[in-house]
Amino acid sequence: MISKLFKFHGGVHPPENKLESTSEPIRSFPIPPRLVLPLRQHVGNLPKIRVQAGDHVLKGQLLAEAEGSVSAAVHAPTSGVIVSIEEQPIPHPSGLPDVCILLQPDGEDRWLERKTIDWRHADRRMLVASLRDSGVVGMGGAAFPTQIKLRPSGESGIHVLIINGAECEPYITCDDMLMRERADEIVKGIEVVQYLLGAERCIVGIEDNKPYAASSMREACSRSATAIEVEVVPTLYPSGDARRLIHLLTGIEVPSDKRSTDVGVQVFNVATVMAVYRYFEHGEPAISRIVTVAGNVRNPGNFEVPFGTPIDNLLEAAGGVLPDTNDLIMGGPMMGFSLPSPQVSVTKATNCIIAGAPKMFPEPPPAMPCIRCARCADACPANLQPQELYWFSKSDNFEKARDYHLFDCIECGCCSYVCPSHIPLVQYYRYAKSEILVADKAKQAADLARERNEFRLARIEREKQERAAKHAQKAAGAKTETAGDDDAKKAAIAAAMERARAQKAEVAPQNTTDLPPAVQNEIAEIDARRAEATQEKQES
Repeated sequence: MISKLFKFHGGVHPPENKLESTSEPIRSFPIPPRLVLPLRQHVGNLPKIRVQAGDHVLKGQLLAEAEGSVSAAVHAPTSGVIVSIEEQPIPHPSGLPDVCILLQPDGEDRWLERKTIDWRHADRRMLVASLRDSGVVGMGGAAFPTQIKLRPSGESGIHVLIINGAECEPYITCDDMLMRERADEIVKGIEVVQYLLGAERCIVGIEDNKPYAASSMREACSRSATAIEVEVVPTLYPSGDARRLIHLLTGIEVPSDKRSTDVGVQVFNVATVMAVYRYFEHGEPAISRIVTVAGNVRNPGNFEVPFGTPIDNLLEAAGGVLPDTNDLIMGGPMMGFSLPSPQVSVTKATNCIIAGAPKMFPEPPPAMPCIRCARCADACPANLQPQELYWFSKSDNFEKARDYHLFDCIECGCCSYVCPSHIPLVQYYRYAKSEILVADKAKQAADLARERNEFRLARIEREKQERAAKHAQKAAGAKTETAGDDDAKKAAIAAAMERARAQKAEVAPQNTTDLPPAVQNEIAEIDARRAEATQEKQES
């Protein structure tokens, strides 16, 4: 047991509304007539589809494998036939459709041959690599691929492993019920994760409004060969945020520009470590999860639901919604979002479905001007100045908002919850963040275009200089060649003349004997004229 808890700044305590969904054990859920499995169920790259329409698949069979370093696989939650691969609405704030695999169950629920892994005697690198095919992601809502958070061997640099059982959002009780009923499996999952990380210490953090869960976890930890501490923390939203929980349990404040792993701490949700255990010990990939159904339904509770189950089928299992229901929220009321349709399906990130009604979530009054009361600053768990961020965001002064650490905001909604002027502060922050990200992307694109243009101009100039150098070299070579040719021609002419003179000297006149006197006199006159001409030429 640890001896001291550390309080973080701010936080609020909204009505919990958790008792309604914890009165009954976790309920099983029948396989629906159709499963719609979105590829986008996690943070990172979409997985690569490995099936096609018409294929018959077995329960646990790989449908889409992880693609890239940050990705997660998708598996068949039951046996059946792939009907189609097409765009369908998915549970996302945008409300836009995305690629989904439609599976029609055959009713047999027949498993693919499962292979267990003896993690205690296997190579750690192999174990972490195998998790890439498990499809396990963070079940607390972040949906970050689990294999990325683990490191092979003891080189992870992680000294403290924290298991998040706080579950601070109102209405959500899936982790609470999981710890009550399946604490032994959670503890076995903790042992696997602690072994893979090489962490020296492990702490389970549970809010004090979950006494049964804390008791069950303590009992299960007492049976473990690994030393696991269970610590009860005060109920205060957002204590379930990873950075807030780290500070609560260890006193370590993770810098805003770093990850928790940089300070030797890693955080896992209780449902995530149980999924890791089920994969290694039973060969079961991630195909289902516990989902809380609460709010304006006739029979709230927690259900073990296959991924791909339409939300309206889940609501029917909870007795159906009451007539005045006007909204469906995925997640908690503080950080969740409204679903575009009850036909969207359960995904790996679906921890809670709340049926909303006007009496539960009345329309907020019109926003009034900020009165500078600073209640938002007192409630902010990230130690920000929400009122300043509000002014900068509203006036589109995005650089100033960035200077005031806008991106440190975790969008928990504490500031909006306590604002007496009913200003939707978080909406302004989301707007400013999106505008900044768009501007940053545009700047990156412009910088890249400028760099490419500069490189192009430099290349053109380089090629121009290379061509000029080649022309100069060619001209110099041609000039040298011309001079050499003239000398050679002169030498050849001189040699030819010399040969001619030599030949002339060697040639003896023919038919010069026995000439008549008249011919001899004529030849003598010719020779005399030649001699006279030669002498005049020499004298001139």
